[in-house]
Amino acid sequence: MPPLTFLAQSSFQNCHPERSGSRSLRTTQSKDLLLLLLVLLLARININAQPTAAPHFSGQAAYTLTKQLLDVAPKRFNGSPGHAKAEDFFKQHFAPEAAKGNFIIDTFTATTPAGLQTMTNYIVKYPGKKDGIIVLASHYETNYYLRDINFYGANDGAATSALLIEIGNILRAHPPEGYSVWLVFDDGEESVSGKWSSADSLYGTRHLAAKWSQDGTLAKIKALLVADMIADKDLNIDYVENSTPWLLDLLKVAAKNTGHSANIFKYREAEEDDHLPFAQRGVPVLDVIDAHYGPTTDAMPDGFHHTDKDTLDKISAHSLQISGDIFLEMIRLINQRP
Repeated sequence: MPPLTFLAQSSFQNCHPERSGSRSLRTTQSKDLLLLLLVLLLARININAQPTAAPHFSGQAAYTLTKQLLDVAPKRFNGSPGHAKAEDFFKQHFAPEAAKGNFIIDTFTATTPAGLQTMTNYIVKYPGKKDGIIVLASHYETNYYLRDINFYGANDGAATSALLIEIGNILRAHPPEGYSVWLVFDDGEESVSGKWSSADSLYGTRHLAAKWSQDGTLAKIKALLVADMIADKDLNIDYVENSTPWLLDLLKVAAKNTGHSANIFKYREAEEDDHLPFAQRGVPVLDVIDAHYGPTTDAMPDGFHHTDKDTLDKISAHSLQISGDIFLEMIRLINQRP
């Protein structure tokens, strides 16, 4: 910007005294106009100098998405109308990614105790600028064996699906500057028979881990983070011992950085969850789960887990805010690693 020396040129020789009044008025008006232009210019420079706002996760938006998903697909067991509506829900929300070829439909047939079942994983890709992938995953279906009760899985599947959708909204507006981020909505995490085993569980991620092992994707994954049951009003994310140690360390840092240290590591245990098929193939994994959901009683030894009490009123926007903050910070911290 050139020096504004013209502002100092306020004196002049008055050759026509009869015009002094009008000339003074014009000079004052000119000064005022120049000052106004200067103020506007400086304001524009100041606005342009402001840093781009950091991505901000909205727990309330994730909560609203959870409600919307439950409204259209309260029961989402395999083969149900609700399962198909949940799939449509994802397709509608990720239409912009589908238009770019970054919404992948991964349908497969699983052999289950109830016979052959068609299952579908959905992968949403947000390309980054570094070579590598961070995967965020959550299952979306409800339990086939609980199909005859009002099991809606508000916390167990719906809320974490909504959390990933809201993260997708952020990544759409703020594309990754580091590694690519892939969102995985996986199917068939739950046992079909109700008797959990390595053969009757984790259908979607077992299929995906094997597929990615064959096509070379697995070697590009820098970290895989699973979101499970982390919208509980009384949120405390477990220290999951069969997660990768450096990712557990990073989770502690992420919680501290976001002011949520009080909401992690109250309990320490191993978990059988969607991270295992990838851990078994050498991928760094982190299971982000609050497995202690609701009060335990003789009638409900596992609290609200896998009961008709897992409803919208048991979760909160505040807990989703905590979980979303931590996930975004984990992405940032993973990108900072050498």
